[in-house]
Amino acid sequence: MKPKLPLFNNPELFQQALTHRSYVNENPNEKDNERLEFLGDAVLGFWVGKLLYDRYPEMSEAQLTRLRSALVNEKQLAELAENLSIGQLIRLGRGAQRDGGRENPALLSDTFEAIIGAYFLDAGIDAVRDYIYPLFSSLAEKIVRSPSDRAQTPNLVDCKNRFQQWALANHQQNPQYRIVKESGLDHAKEFTAEVLVNGEVYGTGTGHRKQIAEKRAAEDALLTLKKKGQMTKNE
Repeated sequence: MKPKLPLFNNPELFQQALTHRSYVNENPNEKDNERLEFLGDAVLGFWVGKLLYDRYPEMSEAQLTRLRSALVNEKQLAELAENLSIGQLIRLGRGAQRDGGRENPALLSDTFEAIIGAYFLDAGIDAVRDYIYPLFSSLAEKIVRSPSDRAQTPNLVDCKNRFQQWALANHQQNPQYRIVKESGLDHAKEFTAEVLVNGEVYGTGTGHRKQIAEKRAAEDALLTLKKKGQMTKNE
């Protein structure tokens, strides 16, 4: 079933959410949607994070972060905006219209976030939850369950275990992890890890904790093996 836009009590808020700054340049008495976009980005990130936290209790912090990033990004939000026919509704200046603004992924994504921000002001935080959850829960399941999507977000499964299984099956040896770089201030460290088998580096990864850097190194190794055809779909 095709998704629908939320119903607003205050139509002026909805209109502002659809108003790009290029329209305001030609209509100075109007307000653009940039502040609403800022608010919507925060509200959307919160509720999608809460949805994933509740639905996937087995996932680590790194896995939840990766999944949220796979859900809340310009590409996904632009596709959602297209399904909602938001492009037809955006109030654009003449120049932005000529430049294809109604099909611009960044503009569509920003407008969707502005609508979420406006709906939060219009109907409250719980109404936003009730609107967001059906939209994103099915998409999250698709990413988690689809092999092709898992290949794009392999950190949703235990990458270190999977790579260890591959290393034992193909080299009869456990992978070795080493931290090769450490940078940043004490409160904002970033670590770079490598994963090796038989002395050969198979992947690298970075993270604000050593464990996350190692997991991302394993993730990188799995992606490399898939690209080279050295892993079967079931591994």
